[in-house]
Amino acid sequence: MIILYTSPGCASCRKAKQWLKDNDMKFVEKNIFTTILKEDEIRYLLQRTENGTEDIISTRSKAFRELNKDVNDLSVRELVDIIQKNPSILKRPIMINESSFVVGYDDDEITTLVPAKLRLTVRQACNDNCPNYPICGKVREEIS
Repeated sequence: MIILYTSPGCASCRKAKQWLKDNDMKFVEKNIFTTILKEDEIRYLLQRTENGTEDIISTRSKAFRELNKDVNDLSVRELVDIIQKNPSILKRPIMINESSFVVGYDDDEITTLVPAKLRLTVRQACNDNCPNYPICGKVREEIS
C-alpha cells in the first residue's frame, strides 16, 4: 500500500494522485495539514530517506526560514517536534511504500512505486507480437 502525503493547492500532489489513480495503484492520502503526523511516522520517513533531512525538509521554504534554525543543529526529537508543529516545511508530495520512497513528482521516479515483479512482467510481455509494440515497444528500445 502506498501512503501519499499531500497538501491542498499543491500541483505536484495533484499530479501524483492522478498518476496513482490512472495506474490503478492503491493508496492512502494523508493531508499533512489535517492529519496529525505521529512521532513514529515522522521518524520512519526520516529513516527511509537517502540523504537525511534534505530529502524531505524544504529549508528554503518561508516556514522553515522563519524558524531561524539550522537543520543540522537539531536533534531528531527537536526535528520531529518542529515537523509536527510546522508540517508546511515538508517537501510534497511524499510517496512511500514497502520498497520505494519518492519525494516530489517526477514522471520517471514515480514508476518505482510499481512493484518490481509487475514492471518485469510488463517488460517481458512487450515484444514483436504485441499489437502496441510499434508504439510503445519501439520507444522503450530507443530509450534503453
